[in-house]
Amino acid sequence: MAQATKAPAYAGRSYAFTPYVPAQNFIGGSFCDSVTGRFLDVENPRHGKVMGQVVLSSAADVDAAVQAAKAALPAWRATPMKERAQVMFLLKQFLERDKEELAWLLSAENGKTIAEARADIEKGVEVVELAASLPNLADGGQIDVSRGINCQVIHEPLGITGGITPFNFPIMVPLWMIPNSLTAGNAFILKPSSAVPYGAMRIAALLKEAGLPDGLLAVVNGSREVVTAIAEHAAIEALAFVGSTDVAKKLYARTAELGKRALCLGSAKNYIVVVPDADPELTATTIVASAYGCAGQRCMAATVMLAVGDVQHIIDRMVVLAKKIQLGTDMGAIITRADVKRITGFIDEAEKMGGKVLVDGRGAKVEGCPEGNWVGPTILDRLTLDIPAAREEIFGPVLSIVHTTTLDEALAVQNQSRYGNGASIFTSNGGVARYAVERLQAGMIGVNVGVPVPREPFAFGGWKDSMFGHGDITGMDGFRFFTRPRKVTTRWSIQADQTWMS
Repeated sequence: MAQATKAPAYAGRSYAFTPYVPAQNFIGGSFCDSVTGRFLDVENPRHGKVMGQVVLSSAADVDAAVQAAKAALPAWRATPMKERAQVMFLLKQFLERDKEELAWLLSAENGKTIAEARADIEKGVEVVELAASLPNLADGGQIDVSRGINCQVIHEPLGITGGITPFNFPIMVPLWMIPNSLTAGNAFILKPSSAVPYGAMRIAALLKEAGLPDGLLAVVNGSREVVTAIAEHAAIEALAFVGSTDVAKKLYARTAELGKRALCLGSAKNYIVVVPDADPELTATTIVASAYGCAGQRCMAATVMLAVGDVQHIIDRMVVLAKKIQLGTDMGAIITRADVKRITGFIDEAEKMGGKVLVDGRGAKVEGCPEGNWVGPTILDRLTLDIPAAREEIFGPVLSIVHTTTLDEALAVQNQSRYGNGASIFTSNGGVARYAVERLQAGMIGVNVGVPVPREPFAFGGWKDSMFGHGDITGMDGFRFFTRPRKVTTRWSIQADQTWMS
């Protein structure tokens, strides 16, 4: 296929099946095929049909992206940050201009509802806004530390950086990384999930339109070979990753062995503690929205409710609300058939081990989409911690309920988890909330909030086996990850009254 610098418009404006063009790599400012000549099908999860193809690349494609970045970097690093940030201002405008088209494209490749796809873009826009403001935020500070002696901190770019992103947020998660890295003065090589290559393709096209010099952003599609090549290429200085804990741990270990900087976000199991004084309607509606938003395919979904004492009235209301969710309209599809099988396997196992199925999403169908990948909202009650659904990340629309007698018992359940991404407490008592917040072992805590994701400029990041590395991936921590501080101490005159420093 001939090289192009623009991405064709996506024609779909409904949930009807709409095919799209092949997803190519983006290297040196142009779209191109891989040197391998190989492709992989991209499936629309709602319809269970192939909507396009994506190239499968090799280490040679990664190296081509690196060489293009090397050629572009000197001029970009010499460009003042205020001028680099102008590209982000335009990117924000273009994301907002094309939001409807992009949202329908994301819905098609990911299976999200259209409302969730729009939110994916809107959250991405928020991260771009922070990057555009970096010239006003990234001052490292300086001060006269002694007579005639000045100390200053300068945040300098690393060079070529890389990112590997998952399927669940095709626009938002790449934008957790790309704007901060580019605005800081780096080049960036992205490998998106091969299940959802189109979001990254469109980001590349929009940045090209916004005036980003060729070579500074590359999109290299593929599988494990591309991941390994990005992690191990000698010219790539830093790697950001979002995905499963098993892969995050291996990538972090490998990059550390090679002396690279890495921030690898992994899996999650988010516990929500509910005490008897919690507001019934707020609690029920918020937990249901958290558990089933994006079909539970997000690392911040509520997955286990820790019911403290008598909260049966709240559980009863959750059951009513979960049964009202219209699959296909209020909740989207599961990414692959294999994931449908895996998710329903957790439900089957929980039921066999004594769990009670209050709402059953197995075998769900949507009219007009008989071949789609569907699992309906599911609530499992009376689970014990030996049941995998209460411990392991399901990444699907399954909410498990574990009962405890006291708040301390509930906190102990959360604290024993190997994961520490998010946790929440639902209560009307400020003292109870503070007690829980100080003891929950997670990087992001919510009080009467089901999805405790901080808004920019506050950063996203978990604890324990949910993250490997230091700092968080968004906010100013994200900027600092893609830079290194240079400390400059300056003296221009000798003072008559010298100190130990002068």
